[in-house]
Amino acid sequence: MTTTALILTIFFSIIKLLVSCLPTSTVNWILKKFELHFELNQAHTSLTIQGKRLEGEDKLHVINHYNEAKFLKKKHIFPGNERLFLHPENGGTPLIFDTKQGKKDIKLHVFIYPDHIDVVKQYKKKIAAYTLSCDSLQERSMRLSSDLA
Repeated sequence: MTTTALILTIFFSIIKLLVSCLPTSTVNWILKKFELHFELNQAHTSLTIQGKRLEGEDKLHVINHYNEAKFLKKKHIFPGNERLFLHPENGGTPLIFDTKQGKKDIKLHVFIYPDHIDVVKQYKKKIAAYTLSCDSLQERSMRLSSDLA
């Protein structure tokens, strides 16, 4: 009995030591798997606003501003309330990003307000929502909306 307890203690100590001493690259890879607000790649992303596809310099600037945005908080979506997040009453016209993260096709609906940005992330049949803050993206989006109107 004592031998079994000693062997189990040594075994779990070794596992704990291995897990706590992972290389930085491995830890970053694990964290990226569960990241909610990920960085968009221009080559794998298409951007539409008011049904019109955005290309060139404007697309690059919007993607760069989105990547620089600060994550504020995650919003909890209860089953049956998905429609309220995808089509908010005072949401205005969303920016829609179609992108890839690894092998997953992801659609981001970005609703821009004067004081924050709401993002609804759709992948497979799942939906996640969160709030961002980025003054430059908010200003640029207001200009793009007025130019396209």
